[in-house]
Amino acid sequence: MEWEMLVGAGGDDGGVAMEPALSIKSCDLQAARNNEEHHTKALSSKRLFLRRGQSFTIVLHFHVPVHKFLLALKKVALIAQTGEQPSTTNRTQAIFPISSLGDRKGWSAVVEERDVQSWTISVTTPVDAIIGHYSLLLQVLGKKQRLLGQFTLLFNPWERGDAVFLGNEAQCGEYLLTQNGLIYVGTADCIQAESWDFGQFERDVVDLSLRLLSLDKQVEKWSQPAHVARVLGALLHALKEKNVLSAPQTQATQEGALLNKRRGSAPILRQWLTGHGRPVYDSQAWVLAAVACTVLRCLGIPARVVTTFTSAQGTGGDLLVDEYYNEEGLQNGEGQRGRIWIFQTSTECWMRRPALPQGYDGWQILYPRAPNGGRVLESCDLVPVRAVKEGRLGLTPAVLDIFAAVNASCVVWKCCEDGTLELTDSNTKYVGNNISTKGVGSDRCEDITQNYKYPEGSHQEKEVLERVWKERMEHGKDNGIHPPSLEMADPLYLFLEAPSSLPLRGDAQLSVTLVNPSNQEKAVQLAIGVQAVSYDGVLAAELWREKLPLTLSANLVKRITTSLSFSCFEQNPPENSFLRLTAMAVHTESRLSCFAQEDIAICRPHLAIEMPEKAVQYQPLTASVSIRNSLDAPLKDCVISIRGRGLIYRERTYRLSSVRPGDTLYTQFQVIPTHTGLQRLTVEMDCNMFQNLTNYRSVTVVAPEFSA
Repeated sequence: MEWEMLVGAGGDDGGVAMEPALSIKSCDLQAARNNEEHHTKALSSKRLFLRRGQSFTIVLHFHVPVHKFLLALKKVALIAQTGEQPSTTNRTQAIFPISSLGDRKGWSAVVEERDVQSWTISVTTPVDAIIGHYSLLLQVLGKKQRLLGQFTLLFNPWERGDAVFLGNEAQCGEYLLTQNGLIYVGTADCIQAESWDFGQFERDVVDLSLRLLSLDKQVEKWSQPAHVARVLGALLHALKEKNVLSAPQTQATQEGALLNKRRGSAPILRQWLTGHGRPVYDSQAWVLAAVACTVLRCLGIPARVVTTFTSAQGTGGDLLVDEYYNEEGLQNGEGQRGRIWIFQTSTECWMRRPALPQGYDGWQILYPRAPNGGRVLESCDLVPVRAVKEGRLGLTPAVLDIFAAVNASCVVWKCCEDGTLELTDSNTKYVGNNISTKGVGSDRCEDITQNYKYPEGSHQEKEVLERVWKERMEHGKDNGIHPPSLEMADPLYLFLEAPSSLPLRGDAQLSVTLVNPSNQEKAVQLAIGVQAVSYDGVLAAELWREKLPLTLSANLVKRITTSLSFSCFEQNPPENSFLRLTAMAVHTESRLSCFAQEDIAICRPHLAIEMPEKAVQYQPLTASVSIRNSLDAPLKDCVISIRGRGLIYRERTYRLSSVRPGDTLYTQFQVIPTHTGLQRLTVEMDCNMFQNLTNYRSVTVVAPEFSA
């Protein structure tokens, strides 16, 4: 880039004497060096990505020696501007001189080094600057402007003055820089880790994220991480529900065809924003939390995905959830006060909240909701985790919804044949279990339940629940606070024991224990049933049921054991569903009933990966994959896919032969690590019996040692 700019100097006669042209040969934005210092080198080595509140270096090269117009250069300024209509009034444009003194509070430029034909200039951005794409210009005499280059400005968790300052290098690495993630699914008793590629440093993710943010025209508020997080959360939720961007529908690309694999955020984000590929259906909606985490991380806001097991959703703020079961012991429809999800994922982001009372900084929960009156950009709350734990309902309406999600009680009703409802004596579900996220710097599961609620039965828990009850009473919303109690004059107790998981097409033992503590014999109808249910608590199919008439002698404990097998089911449960096992015992005389329930995860065959824990950069690494066919049918059309950022340039696919029952499939391959640090190899297998069977292994890649 070359240009000439005439610089005038006033003469003694009041006229203007023109000095030699200020002829700039080029401007070097030092992208590789600056990106390294700003923790953005993974984004690019050619485009300039900066974090606010931190200085960066540019070099101006001149055609002629600088000393010929040194005095005139005092009249030269830099301009940094963003947005469609930059203006100094809303901070989207800043004009600042090149001087020998810096100003850490605002935009400033300081000459650090100079020689005959170049200047090295250090430019500092404000710690509260607006994020986004910027143009950097040179201005002479307040008039003529010339473009020096462009850069993208992001939030800065490493800078103490930034609202997203984290203050812990390991946490910054995990919640900003780590692309290999884990999302926890399954049940509270059988937590399963799903490997996930956040991909926040992929070539176009920053541009896509800022394109999404550009739907919000309040650019002057892009300096506030809370505003940015709310807008992005609302827009991503809207994109999941309905494409809010006008984009032409085209043929699905190869990448789009793989969206149902649900292993990475970047392809889904591209699909939502371009209209390419397949839609992400409601049964896959939990990936929204992962995509939101990707967008926040790439813009510089620390973020993580959190999973709550046994979560009460759609309660409308009530602390009760109704579940209805028929006399066969099978769930019968959905209650009016929400339902219990087997697991629910959300996104947390880290920031200060100066607009809130003191004490509510730190982790905030993105809580998207349905737009009110079409105001999409306002349809996401940002809820402090501490406000949920303390039950501070006055901060934002969403506090009560999340408080109910982790504190509600479940009430089980029996639907009688005559249409009446009867309360059952059931072991109330403990809602909000094993709230989990990936541990910092490791693949371990970290339980953060203590961040959301006090221990069950503790004095603090009772105190918070009492305060919430009192506050809702004052506002006339006391319905659904205390679960109703059932007084059984002639008690009967039921306990259900079942495995936390059932092998695909395998068998498992379950037992029902009935206790008759009275001095009288009792006739009881015992109903046991199994239903397929999705992760969000929606019933998919009735699979199996059995009804047993029993006579319980006085003071008797009776244990009934049976086998739970896929062969008992009229149909196999749908892909990615869970088994809901229920047992209901009805006293024939009093018609009083007791109830128990367990959710069981379906475990597919284990895909084993063997590889070293350490590897050397650019040297071949051998990995082997094996899977034993424990099913009673052959595995046909077997396809194994392997991928790993920093280990493999692009995904590889291998087609393998069929595997007979009892046999083991075995294959071996080599990869060449290109990046140092902790990398992850992910293997996925598809066949005629199942899809998306995955496993992963992590490897530490070290730089090679060169002999002197």
